[in-house]
Order: sequence, then structure tokens, then C-alpha cells
Amino acid sequence: MADIRPFRAVRPKMGKAADIAALPYDVYSRQEAKAEAADKPLSFLRIDRPEINFDDSVDTYDPRCYEKAGELLNSMIDAGDFTEDDSSCYYIYELTMNGRTQTGIVATAAVDDYNNKVIKKHENTREDKEIDRIRHVEACSAQTGPIFLGYRSNDLINETVDIVKKDNEPLYDFESPDGIRHRVWIINEEEKIERIRDEFNSISSIYICDGHHRCASAVKAAERKRAATPDWKGDEEFNFFLSVLFPDDQLLIMDYNRAVTDLNGLSEDRFLDRVRKKFVIEEIGQEAYRPEAKGNFGMYISGTWYHLTAKPETKLDDPVDALDVSVLQNELLAPVLNIEDPRTDKRIKFVGGIRGLKELETLVDSREYAVAFSMYPTNISELFEVADKNELMPPKSTWFEPKLRSGLFIHRF
Repeated sequence: MADIRPFRAVRPKMGKAADIAALPYDVYSRQEAKAEAADKPLSFLRIDRPEINFDDSVDTYDPRCYEKAGELLNSMIDAGDFTEDDSSCYYIYELTMNGRTQTGIVATAAVDDYNNKVIKKHENTREDKEIDRIRHVEACSAQTGPIFLGYRSNDLINETVDIVKKDNEPLYDFESPDGIRHRVWIINEEEKIERIRDEFNSISSIYICDGHHRCASAVKAAERKRAATPDWKGDEEFNFFLSVLFPDDQLLIMDYNRAVTDLNGLSEDRFLDRVRKKFVIEEIGQEAYRPEAKGNFGMYISGTWYHLTAKPETKLDDPVDALDVSVLQNELLAPVLNIEDPRTDKRIKFVGGIRGLKELETLVDSREYAVAFSMYPTNISELFEVADKNELMPPKSTWFEPKLRSGLFIHRF
């Protein structure tokens, strides 16, 4: 059962949350992060992406960068930009985007639950990215970016959250530059804390939605800390990692689209003939096509949109092979365009649905890309099914919005 604990958060001083909160470190390139934080001295990007505090000649993974992250975090705490609660609490984090709201519980999750597969993953991680965050966690002696977790909705947790929101003013209430409204409440009443903890303890499976690398690095950092602490008992803070947990019925997964630089040496007519072997093709014209059901795909090539429908023989029972991202990969991208490994092939670009279909048109119209595909979003139940079977999704299968902000909650150990 899931051990989801309250904790003493280091969090922005009242009135400073909007200035500190930042999108996750991996949303930006180095140059984008530097530009984003240029006129924002309190932006948490300066801690999450510490290389932006240096000249570009300093490598992103230079030890000085990680040292800088720890220095900046401590200096902001010493300067009073952050405060720390006196007792262990849960927190409520509500995000509203385009009139749609999702509300999560901010807490710490157990490293052992990850190792024992109570907390389940659906993606592989890369060692170089893990090492980066391990070094960052160790330099800060803290986890600074929450892992986005999901669980099957629980009525009692929902009721408790609703009561707290109704009866209390939020700690923070601000709108970020991208139009997302962020509100935070504290849960510090012992009765409510125990109720939430007991309810999570009755939940058998928690799922990583976003933040696989942050999660894996937090676990490995904890294991390193255990190795250096022979008498560790299990309740030390390093045995838990910062998380925000959302009920599944509030989560939004957007499409995660694809673009490919060339047609693998095929003429356009020959390419379309190859596609017809596995898909029914309907020409749409210049109006962008967004798939409306599973098994449907949009394709944009030479200024024209097409509607692709997977033929019946591609309907598979395996939960991974049945994913639309798998169908496109296995029936078109690999056999027709020779994209064998989308993790490493530089001919393919992944485009988050938040950028819209216009982004696909721009890529193809610029002639930097030959063809683009719009996808029907993966369903949260598909994610849960894959994770429950201890299987892995293809890369870039899910795009969750809105993104959690870093800097609103820090877990020190």
C-alpha cells in the first residue's frame, strides 16, 4: 500500500510565489531558460538550471553549476525569500487552464514504494539525465521539482480537499505568464492529515505521469544516502521524494505529435502507396485535421492534410502495441520511413499538443520536415493498464498539461 506522507515544505514567502515559480527545468533549452530568467532575479530556473548563471563556455554539467544551485537555494532561504513550516503538512495544489481545473495533494512518496512497484512507471529513463538530477539533488540537499503522480480517484480524499478549499483562503493565488492560475492551500489539521494518509495507505497502485527522470534520480540519490548512513532506519527524509498526486478523473493528456525530416528516399506518390497498405487514407485539404477517436491519425504533407484510419488487422490486444503511438511507429514510421528507434533517430521531432497543429504545418511548410502526424491523445486508463502490466510505453506517448511549477514546494533532507 502507498506510504504518502506529509512533510515540512520550504515554500515561497507570502507575496513571492509568482516571482519564484517556474516551469520544470526540462521544458527549456539552456538558451531558452537563460532568456526566460533574464529579468527575473527570483526565478527558480536559476536554481533548477544553474548553468544559466554562467557564461556559455561553462559546460551544463560542470561541478560549479551544481554548487551554484545549492548556493542560490541557501542564499534565498537566508534572505527570507522562502519560509519553512513548523510541522509536517499536506498541501493542496490547484491548477486551472482554459477554465478546466485539476487539484492535487502535495506530499512525499516512499522510495521503497517505487522499488517495490507500488509506484509504477511507464517509461524508461536515460542514465545521463538521471546523473544530472542526482548531482542537483545532492548539491541542494533537497528535491526541488515535484514528481507528477496519478491515482484512481478516492471519494474521501476528494471530499477532504473540497472542505479545505471551501473553508480556507489559499496561501498563494496567482496567474503565471502562460495564463495558468495556481492556488495553494495548507492542510495542517491532524484529523485531516490522518484521514488522507490512511486513504492513501489503502491505495495499492500509484502511477508516474510525468517526471520519470526526477523520480529515478531521487530514488538513486536516496540509495546513495543509505549507503553512506549505515544506521538508517527508513523514516529519514531522504527515504521520500517530493510529489504531487492527482486523481485520474481530473487529468488531461494532450496529443504528442510527430514530424519527420524526409520520406526515406520515396517519392510522395510512392510514400502514399506504402501508407495505404496499413491505413485507409482520406484527403481533407488545407483544414488541419485533429483525430477524434482512437485508431485515427492526421497527416500533413505538401500543404495537404489527410485523415488516416488504421486498418482492422492493426487492432491488437497487447496494451502497448494497441497504443496509437505504437501503431504509427510499428506500421508506418519504422517500415515506411525507417525510423527504427525514435529515442535516438534525429530525423524525427516530437511536438507537444500544447503547441497546436499550426506548429506541424509550420515545420512542413518550412521544408525542414517532409511530413507530420497529428495524434489522438493516449488515455489515462491506457497508461494505467501498461504500468499495471509492468510494461513500457514508446517514447513521447503522453503530454500532460498544465505543467507543475518548480519552486513552490521544496523537500529538504
